[in-house]
Amino acid sequence: MGYKVAVVGATGNVGREMLDILAERGFPVSEVVPLASSRSLGTEVSFGDKTLKTKVLDNYDFSDVDICLMSAGGDVSKAWSPKIAAQGCVVIDNSSAWRYDAEVPLIVPEVNADAIVGFTKKNIIANPNCSTAQLVVALKPLHDEYQIKRVVVSTYQSVSGAGKEGMDELFEQTRAVFVTDPVEPKKFPKRIAFNLIPHIDVFMEDGFTKEEWKMMAETKKILDPKIKLTATCVRVPVFISHSESVNVEFAKPVTADEARDILREAPGVLVIDKHEPGGYITPHEAAGEDATYISRIREDNTVENGLAFWCVSDNLRKGAALNAVQIAEVLVNRKLIKPKAEKAA
Repeated sequence: MGYKVAVVGATGNVGREMLDILAERGFPVSEVVPLASSRSLGTEVSFGDKTLKTKVLDNYDFSDVDICLMSAGGDVSKAWSPKIAAQGCVVIDNSSAWRYDAEVPLIVPEVNADAIVGFTKKNIIANPNCSTAQLVVALKPLHDEYQIKRVVVSTYQSVSGAGKEGMDELFEQTRAVFVTDPVEPKKFPKRIAFNLIPHIDVFMEDGFTKEEWKMMAETKKILDPKIKLTATCVRVPVFISHSESVNVEFAKPVTADEARDILREAPGVLVIDKHEPGGYITPHEAAGEDATYISRIREDNTVENGLAFWCVSDNLRKGAALNAVQIAEVLVNRKLIKPKAEKAA
């Protein structure tokens, strides 16, 4: 018997990706319900070879729903996730609303799947920030072997991380540059076409942005609270896939060859690392793929036991929708939940 799954925010970039991935991976569903705000009522979305019409979140009854994939932003999640969870439906939330709650597990299945059992406290599981998800997938196997002390990461984040509006703005501004029309920033604080913006999310008192703080806090919660991490997050004129330049300092000696061998065996990781032109991955090639790609692995001799590498992943998939579906798969595969219809029968 399958599970009844609701997708909240089904008309957005990540919501549509969630529907695609549920179908692609053959998730055991009895029914899929796409939900959105009242202005999207009746909007058609695809689920495999089916076309579904969205329903309104505000008046939906979750009492017979098993899993809710929530991708409608933090405010909606704060208001609705506890109500949905109270009806016995497990919420897997893609926003930042619950990530730092001590009673809500923050899960990347390749990294800390065992922590998922804590979901019973609130019936909510949090998905990490897109830039954190791919980073911890790469760091986990290295941390297990060599014990990470410190990480310095610079991100090169695509505009899809800012939603459809971000993608539209890059397209419109690029076109405007070519036809010499005025370029008007709306979604981003400065022009994004043919430019870089070292600012994602709001600024905090210490000068870091919220995006940078998220990477620090989430890596500690998911991987190890002892790890020191500093980040610089940059928006780049790329439609899909986030890239990261990662520098790691370990407690134990490590060579590039050893790291390469460990990463090749790691779940969710693909190593493409040839010392030749084109022997590395770029965001364009990672788009639409599930893996976290690692390239440019090399020793950093400026610190003791140092390593540097390049990390790229599709932020709409592993950074969001895929990770959420993988969390749902862990719930099912570990028999942590049963379909409500089965219990009723």
